[in-house]
Amino acid sequence: MKAVLQRVKRSSVIVDGETVGQCKNGLMILLGVAAGDTEEDARLLSAKILKLRIFEDENEKMNLSVTDIGGEALVVSQFTLLANYAHGNRPDYLGSEKPERANELYEYFVSLMREGLSHVGTGIFGADMEVTIVNDGPVTIVMDSEVLKKKH
Repeated sequence: MKAVLQRVKRSSVIVDGETVGQCKNGLMILLGVAAGDTEEDARLLSAKILKLRIFEDENEKMNLSVTDIGGEALVVSQFTLLANYAHGNRPDYLGSEKPERANELYEYFVSLMREGLSHVGTGIFGADMEVTIVNDGPVTIVMDSEVLKKKH
């Protein structure tokens, strides 16, 4: 499972001209589910994200987590994070999980994030989405649950 985290002042996602999810002062999370990912991947990634100290404290040091600041999140599914671009110029997405299972794990990840935050907005899985992001910093971090598994 891969995630791109962006510290944001605000973010929103629009589908068919209607805002379906948004957040302010927190994290925009693009989430890609890889073939073979499990609930463990979602648990490891969500736990790390909720505790990741990338928000500034009173001394302007990145020393606070999204939970410490009472922040929000917006989670958008993003199968293109699993792109294989090694050969040719058209990436393939064979490394991404099948849509039904990917949606299950996406929803599970969102539920875990909601356990730690007061507001977690979402996009619509599989929809054509227009995402607006107002970065804060900018601070952008790419995470992979496989890296977290190696730590255990």
